Amino acid sequence: MSSSLINANPVVYEKTGEREWRPEDEDDDVKDEIDDREVFDLIRCINDPEHPLSLEELNVVDCDNVHVNDAESTVEILFTPTIPHCSMATLIGLSIRVKLLRSLPSRFKVDIKISPGTHASEEAVNKQLADKERVAAALENSHLLEVVNQCLASNRTSG
Repeated sequence: MSSSLINANPVVYEKTGEREWRPEDEDDDVKDEIDDREVFDLIRCINDPEHPLSLEELNVVDCDNVHVNDAESTVEILFTPTIPHCSMATLIGLSIRVKLLRSLPSRFKVDIKISPGTHASEEAVNKQLADKERVAAALENSHLLEVVNQCLASNRTSG
């Protein structure tokens, strides 16, 4: 965390309740499709790079902006930076991508984008996040990978 915060006083939102489990969720004979809520549960507790809060608590991610099509193996995430000039937007998007790459079956095509109209550099950030070579190069940078891993560390509670 830097000493000069980009968004010194973010609004903190209430967390979504835990997912309700059904008997079929534990039945190995029932095909368990990956759905919006399951993917949201994977990313909701990612740590913000600037504050000791989760992306869910800052309303950067929410279940309504997670779109999964299990049959077509696609995931689209729209995230909303806390301020229109957030310099951490690319890092947040990269953290979401890495979490999903590590958590979902490799058959999934993951698309991470900034919610339309919520960031001054939306197009440039979206272009970076969609470029596989740039993402791979970023993850070869040991310092950047360390920061991403800190965002993904599960030392904070969710739910």
